[in-house]
Amino acid sequence: MSVKIFLREQLLPRPRAEVFRFFETPENLARLTPPRLGFEVLTPSPIRMREGALIDYRVRPLGFPQRWTTYIESYDPPRRFSDVQLRGPYAYWHHTHTFEEALGGTKMTDEVRYILPYGPFGALAAPLIAAELARIFAFRAKTVAALLR
Repeated sequence: MSVKIFLREQLLPRPRAEVFRFFETPENLARLTPPRLGFEVLTPSPIRMREGALIDYRVRPLGFPQRWTTYIESYDPPRRFSDVQLRGPYAYWHHTHTFEEALGGTKMTDEVRYILPYGPFGALAAPLIAAELARIFAFRAKTVAALLR
C-alpha cells in the first residue's frame, strides 16, 4: 500500500481572500466536479467551514452511488485548509488546499495524498485512477478559472 501523490497548481487572477472564500464553501464543490460523477453535498446548508467540521457527500463513480465523508483536519484562513476522508472510495485520502499571494492574483495548490483500496488489486487500477484525478482536476481548473475571471 504505497501513498500516491497528486499535485496541481493554478494561478487565479483574484485576491487570495476571495479565492479562499470560494473554496472554503463546500457547496461550491458540486460546481467544480464533472457532472458525470453525480456529485451532491448531503450536509445541510449553510455549512460552516472550521477545523473539526464533518461534511457528507454522495458521488457516483461509474454510476454507482457512494457516500463520502470528510473531516476538516486543519483550517487556517486565508492560507490553507486540509480535509481527510473518513468514509469514501479510497483507503486513504488527505487533501491540502494552499493559497499564496502571487503576482497578479493567487497561486492555489492542491496536494492529494491517497492510497487505493483493495491492496494489490487496487494497485492494478493506479494508472486509471491517476488519469481520472487529472481529468477531474483539469475540469476543476477550467471551471474555477471561468467562475473567478
